[in-house]
Amino acid sequence: MTKSVIQPLESYRLIQYSTPIPCYICSADNTTDAEFCNHCSAPMALAHQANVRGVQPRMVAVVGPSGVGKTVYMGMLLDMLSQQSRKMQLLARGAFSINLQQTTMSALSRCEFPRKTPNEPDRWNWVHCQIRLPQQRNSLELIMPDMAGEAVLEEVDHPHTYRIVRQFLQKCAAAVVMIDAVQLKEGNREQDFFVMKLLSYLSELDNDPRHGWKRRPLALVLTKADCCEDCWDDPEGYAKAHANGLWQHCRERFACHRFFASGVVGNSIACDTLTEGRLYIPLRIEPRGVTEPFEWMLNQMKK
Repeated sequence: MTKSVIQPLESYRLIQYSTPIPCYICSADNTTDAEFCNHCSAPMALAHQANVRGVQPRMVAVVGPSGVGKTVYMGMLLDMLSQQSRKMQLLARGAFSINLQQTTMSALSRCEFPRKTPNEPDRWNWVHCQIRLPQQRNSLELIMPDMAGEAVLEEVDHPHTYRIVRQFLQKCAAAVVMIDAVQLKEGNREQDFFVMKLLSYLSELDNDPRHGWKRRPLALVLTKADCCEDCWDDPEGYAKAHANGLWQHCRERFACHRFFASGVVGNSIACDTLTEGRLYIPLRIEPRGVTEPFEWMLNQMKK
Protein backbone atom coordinates (compact mmCIF):
# COMPACT_ATOMS: atom_id res chain seq x y z
CA MET A 1 0.00 0.00 0.00
CA THR A 2 1.45 3.34 -1.03
CA LYS A 3 0.94 6.64 0.73
CA SER A 4 -0.71 9.42 -1.23
CA VAL A 5 1.46 12.48 -1.70
CA ILE A 6 0.35 15.84 -2.99
CA GLN A 7 2.96 17.16 -5.40
CA PRO A 8 2.39 20.77 -6.52
CA LEU A 9 2.80 21.37 -10.21
CA GLU A 10 5.26 24.18 -10.89
CA SER A 11 4.49 24.52 -14.55
CA TYR A 12 5.13 28.25 -14.33
CA ARG A 13 8.84 27.41 -14.37
CA LEU A 14 8.48 26.31 -18.00
CA ILE A 15 7.71 29.87 -19.02
CA GLN A 16 11.36 30.88 -18.71
CA TYR A 17 12.29 28.24 -21.30
CA SER A 18 9.73 29.45 -23.83
CA THR A 19 11.90 32.41 -24.82
CA PRO A 20 15.42 31.36 -25.89
CA ILE A 21 18.46 33.54 -25.28
CA PRO A 22 20.72 34.02 -28.34
CA CYS A 23 24.47 33.65 -27.83
CA TYR A 24 26.28 36.95 -28.22
CA ILE A 25 29.07 35.33 -30.27
CA CYS A 26 27.28 32.97 -32.66
CA SER A 27 23.60 34.00 -32.17
CA ALA A 28 22.51 30.39 -31.52
CA ASP A 29 19.47 29.97 -29.23
CA ASN A 30 20.06 28.72 -25.68
CA THR A 31 17.98 28.25 -22.55
CA THR A 32 18.02 30.92 -19.88
CA ASP A 33 19.96 28.77 -17.40
CA ALA A 34 22.69 27.68 -19.85
CA GLU A 35 26.19 28.54 -18.64
CA PHE A 36 27.86 28.06 -22.04
CA CYS A 37 26.47 28.21 -25.56
CA ASN A 38 25.52 24.73 -26.80
CA HIS A 39 26.78 25.66 -30.26
CA CYS A 40 30.12 27.46 -29.77
CA SER A 41 30.82 27.11 -25.98
CA ALA A 42 31.00 30.89 -25.39
CA PRO A 43 29.87 31.99 -21.90
CA MET A 44 26.21 32.99 -21.89
CA ALA A 45 27.01 35.66 -19.30
CA LEU A 46 28.05 37.87 -22.24
CA ALA A 47 24.54 37.71 -23.70
CA HIS A 48 22.83 38.29 -20.35
CA GLN A 49 24.95 41.36 -19.60
CA ALA A 50 24.36 42.81 -23.07
CA ASN A 51 20.59 42.36 -22.65
CA VAL A 52 20.52 43.92 -19.19
CA ARG A 53 22.63 46.96 -20.06
CA GLY A 54 21.19 47.44 -23.53
CA VAL A 55 24.70 48.05 -24.91
CA GLN A 56 26.28 46.09 -27.73
CA PRO A 57 29.95 45.48 -26.76
CA ARG A 58 32.55 45.45 -29.51
CA MET A 59 34.90 42.51 -29.87
CA VAL A 60 38.68 42.65 -29.96
CA ALA A 61 40.91 39.64 -30.66
CA VAL A 62 44.30 39.00 -29.06
CA VAL A 63 45.83 36.14 -31.03
CA GLY A 64 49.21 34.55 -31.62
CA PRO A 65 51.08 31.23 -31.60
CA SER A 66 51.18 29.02 -28.53
CA GLY A 67 53.76 30.25 -26.03
CA VAL A 68 54.04 33.75 -27.48
CA GLY A 69 52.84 35.35 -24.23
CA LYS A 70 49.17 36.20 -24.87
CA THR A 71 47.99 35.34 -21.35
CA VAL A 72 50.81 37.29 -19.69
CA TYR A 73 50.25 40.29 -21.96
CA MET A 74 46.49 40.38 -21.48
CA GLY A 75 46.70 39.88 -17.71
CA MET A 76 49.29 42.64 -17.34
CA LEU A 77 47.31 44.95 -19.65
CA LEU A 78 44.13 44.48 -17.61
CA ASP A 79 46.00 45.03 -14.35
CA MET A 80 47.67 48.23 -15.56
CA LEU A 81 44.52 49.75 -17.06
CA SER A 82 42.38 48.88 -14.03
CA GLN A 83 44.74 50.81 -11.73
CA GLN A 84 44.97 53.98 -13.82
CA SER A 85 42.98 56.95 -12.58
CA ARG A 86 43.65 59.78 -15.02
CA LYS A 87 44.38 58.17 -18.36
CA MET A 88 42.46 55.31 -19.94
CA GLN A 89 40.71 53.28 -17.25
CA LEU A 90 39.26 49.77 -17.39
CA LEU A 91 36.32 48.46 -15.36
CA ALA A 92 35.51 44.74 -15.43
CA ARG A 93 31.95 43.59 -16.14
CA GLY A 94 31.12 40.43 -14.23
CA ALA A 95 33.21 38.35 -11.85
CA PHE A 96 34.41 36.07 -14.66
CA SER A 97 36.15 39.04 -16.30
CA ILE A 98 38.63 39.27 -13.40
CA ASN A 99 39.83 35.65 -13.64
CA LEU A 100 42.49 36.34 -16.28
CA GLN A 101 43.96 39.29 -14.40
CA GLN A 102 43.95 37.37 -11.11
CA THR A 103 45.53 34.23 -12.60
CA THR A 104 48.31 36.15 -14.34
CA MET A 105 49.28 38.43 -11.48
CA SER A 106 49.13 35.59 -8.92
CA ALA A 107 51.46 33.45 -11.05
CA LEU A 108 53.94 36.29 -11.61
CA SER A 109 53.98 37.08 -7.90
CA ARG A 110 55.11 33.48 -7.29
CA CYS A 111 57.87 33.86 -9.93
CA GLU A 112 55.93 31.65 -12.33
CA PHE A 113 54.31 32.08 -15.71
CA PRO A 114 50.59 31.29 -16.08
CA ARG A 115 49.73 27.80 -17.28
CA LYS A 116 49.14 27.20 -20.95
CA THR A 117 45.63 28.08 -22.12
CA PRO A 118 43.69 24.82 -22.76
CA ASN A 119 42.25 24.13 -26.20
CA GLU A 120 38.71 23.57 -24.89
CA PRO A 121 36.71 26.82 -25.44
CA ASP A 122 34.66 26.33 -22.26
CA ARG A 123 37.89 26.64 -20.25
CA TRP A 124 39.05 29.93 -21.79
CA ASN A 125 39.11 33.14 -19.80
CA TRP A 126 36.82 35.84 -21.21
CA VAL A 127 36.95 39.53 -20.40
CA HIS A 128 33.99 41.87 -20.71
CA CYS A 129 35.07 45.35 -19.72
CA GLN A 130 34.21 49.01 -19.92
CA ILE A 131 36.88 51.41 -21.18
CA ARG A 132 36.72 55.01 -20.02
CA LEU A 133 38.69 57.32 -22.27
CA PRO A 134 39.94 60.73 -21.14
CA GLN A 135 37.87 63.69 -22.30
CA GLN A 136 35.22 61.35 -23.70
CA ARG A 137 31.67 61.36 -22.41
CA ASN A 138 30.69 57.89 -23.56
CA SER A 139 32.59 54.79 -22.48
CA LEU A 140 33.41 51.82 -24.69
CA GLU A 141 32.35 48.23 -23.99
CA LEU A 142 34.76 45.49 -25.15
CA ILE A 143 34.86 41.69 -25.16
CA MET A 144 38.27 39.96 -25.30
CA PRO A 145 38.86 36.21 -24.86
CA ASP A 146 42.17 34.50 -24.14
CA MET A 147 41.99 31.99 -27.00
CA ALA A 148 44.44 29.10 -27.21
CA GLY A 149 47.01 29.50 -29.97
CA GLU A 150 46.70 25.84 -30.99
CA ALA A 151 42.93 26.18 -31.35
CA VAL A 152 43.33 29.24 -33.57
CA LEU A 153 45.93 27.44 -35.71
CA GLU A 154 43.63 24.41 -36.05
CA GLU A 155 40.79 26.64 -37.25
CA VAL A 156 43.09 28.46 -39.69
CA ASP A 157 44.40 25.18 -41.15
CA HIS A 158 41.00 23.45 -41.11
CA PRO A 159 38.16 26.02 -41.25
CA HIS A 160 35.01 25.31 -39.21
CA THR A 161 36.94 23.10 -36.76
CA TYR A 162 36.45 25.64 -33.95
CA ARG A 163 33.17 27.45 -34.56
CA ILE A 164 33.77 29.91 -31.76
CA VAL A 165 37.08 31.09 -33.29
CA ARG A 166 35.53 31.68 -36.69
CA GLN A 167 32.42 33.40 -35.36
CA PHE A 168 34.42 35.62 -33.04
CA LEU A 169 37.03 36.71 -35.57
CA GLN A 170 34.32 37.44 -38.11
CA LYS A 171 32.67 39.93 -35.74
CA CYS A 172 35.84 41.52 -34.33
CA ALA A 173 36.33 45.25 -34.76
CA ALA A 174 40.13 45.03 -34.36
CA ALA A 175 42.91 42.61 -33.45
CA VAL A 176 46.22 42.46 -31.60
CA VAL A 177 48.49 39.88 -33.25
CA MET A 178 51.48 38.77 -31.20
CA ILE A 179 54.84 37.52 -32.54
CA ASP A 180 57.78 36.17 -30.54
CA ALA A 181 60.69 38.54 -31.25
CA VAL A 182 63.27 36.13 -29.80
CA GLN A 183 62.30 33.29 -32.12
CA LEU A 184 62.36 35.64 -35.09
CA LYS A 185 65.89 36.70 -34.19
CA GLU A 186 66.98 33.06 -33.83
CA GLY A 187 65.71 32.29 -37.33
CA ASN A 188 62.67 30.25 -36.28
CA ARG A 189 60.17 30.78 -39.11
CA GLU A 190 57.21 29.19 -37.31
CA GLN A 191 56.13 32.56 -35.91
CA ASP A 192 56.29 34.13 -39.36
CA PHE A 193 54.29 31.31 -40.94
CA PHE A 194 51.63 31.31 -38.23
CA VAL A 195 50.92 35.03 -38.50
CA MET A 196 50.91 35.03 -42.31
CA LYS A 197 48.40 32.17 -42.33
CA LEU A 198 46.29 33.97 -39.76
CA LEU A 199 46.29 37.21 -41.76
CA SER A 200 45.35 35.32 -44.93
CA TYR A 201 42.51 33.69 -43.01
CA LEU A 202 41.25 37.07 -41.80
CA SER A 203 41.42 38.54 -45.31
CA GLU A 204 39.29 35.72 -46.68
CA LEU A 205 36.95 35.72 -43.68
CA ASP A 206 35.62 39.17 -44.49
CA ASN A 207 36.94 40.80 -47.64
CA ASP A 208 34.44 43.65 -47.81
CA PRO A 209 36.40 46.61 -49.27
CA ARG A 210 34.83 49.15 -46.89
CA HIS A 211 34.18 47.29 -43.63
CA GLY A 212 36.21 44.08 -43.93
CA TRP A 213 39.51 43.21 -42.30
CA LYS A 214 41.39 45.28 -44.85
CA ARG A 215 40.13 48.41 -43.06
CA ARG A 216 40.09 47.19 -39.46
CA PRO A 217 42.92 48.16 -37.06
CA LEU A 218 45.64 45.56 -36.72
CA ALA A 219 48.33 45.98 -34.03
CA LEU A 220 51.27 43.62 -34.49
CA VAL A 221 53.13 43.25 -31.19
CA LEU A 222 56.66 41.82 -30.99
CA THR A 223 56.67 40.15 -27.57
CA LYS A 224 59.62 39.36 -25.27
CA ALA A 225 61.36 42.43 -26.67
CA ASP A 226 63.29 42.79 -23.40
CA CYS A 227 65.61 40.11 -24.83
CA CYS A 228 66.04 42.01 -28.12
CA GLU A 229 67.12 45.58 -27.44
CA ASP A 230 67.27 46.47 -31.14
CA CYS A 231 63.55 45.71 -31.35
CA TRP A 232 62.61 48.72 -29.21
CA ASP A 233 64.09 51.38 -31.48
CA ASP A 234 62.33 50.34 -34.69
CA PRO A 235 59.74 47.52 -34.38
CA GLU A 236 58.72 47.76 -38.03
CA GLY A 237 62.35 47.66 -39.18
CA TYR A 238 62.92 44.65 -36.92
CA ALA A 239 59.95 42.86 -38.51
CA LYS A 240 61.14 43.79 -41.99
CA ALA A 241 64.61 42.38 -41.27
CA HIS A 242 63.52 39.13 -39.57
CA ALA A 243 60.05 38.49 -41.07
CA ASN A 244 60.02 40.16 -44.45
CA GLY A 245 57.16 38.03 -45.74
CA LEU A 246 54.94 39.12 -42.88
CA TRP A 247 55.93 42.74 -43.34
CA GLN A 248 55.06 42.63 -47.06
CA HIS A 249 51.81 40.83 -46.32
CA CYS A 250 50.69 43.59 -43.96
CA ARG A 251 51.59 46.37 -46.39
CA GLU A 252 49.62 44.83 -49.25
CA ARG A 253 46.49 43.57 -47.46
CA PHE A 254 45.94 45.74 -44.38
CA ALA A 255 45.57 49.48 -44.72
CA CYS A 256 45.48 50.14 -40.97
CA HIS A 257 48.33 48.35 -39.21
CA ARG A 258 51.32 49.19 -37.03
CA PHE A 259 54.18 47.27 -35.40
CA PHE A 260 54.95 47.54 -31.67
CA ALA A 261 57.48 46.10 -29.24
CA SER A 262 56.39 44.87 -25.82
CA GLY A 263 57.91 43.15 -22.80
CA VAL A 264 56.57 42.16 -19.38
CA VAL A 265 59.43 40.26 -17.76
CA GLY A 266 62.64 42.18 -17.30
CA ASN A 267 64.73 39.07 -16.64
CA SER A 268 64.15 35.30 -16.50
CA ILE A 269 66.13 32.06 -16.20
CA ALA A 270 65.61 28.61 -17.71
CA CYS A 271 65.26 25.59 -15.45
CA ASP A 272 65.23 21.96 -16.66
CA THR A 273 62.80 19.67 -14.82
CA LEU A 274 62.23 15.91 -15.04
CA THR A 275 58.45 16.10 -15.46
CA GLU A 276 57.74 19.28 -17.43
CA GLY A 277 60.95 19.77 -19.38
CA ARG A 278 62.45 23.24 -19.59
CA LEU A 279 60.64 25.93 -17.62
CA TYR A 280 61.27 29.66 -17.67
CA ILE A 281 61.14 31.47 -14.32
CA PRO A 282 60.49 35.24 -14.28
CA LEU A 283 62.86 37.02 -11.91
CA ARG A 284 61.86 40.65 -12.41
CA ILE A 285 58.60 42.17 -13.66
CA GLU A 286 59.18 45.27 -15.79
CA PRO A 287 56.20 45.97 -18.10
CA ARG A 288 57.16 48.05 -21.08
CA GLY A 289 55.19 48.80 -24.23
CA VAL A 290 52.09 47.01 -22.90
CA THR A 291 49.42 49.71 -23.16
CA GLU A 292 50.66 51.48 -26.31
CA PRO A 293 49.33 48.92 -28.85
CA PHE A 294 45.96 48.82 -27.11
CA GLU A 295 45.65 52.61 -26.97
CA TRP A 296 46.59 52.95 -30.64
CA MET A 297 44.03 50.30 -31.59
CA LEU A 298 41.23 52.08 -29.68
CA ASN A 299 42.10 55.42 -31.29
CA GLN A 300 41.87 53.80 -34.72
CA MET A 301 38.53 52.23 -33.82
CA LYS A 302 37.17 55.67 -32.90
CA LYS A 303 38.11 56.95 -36.34
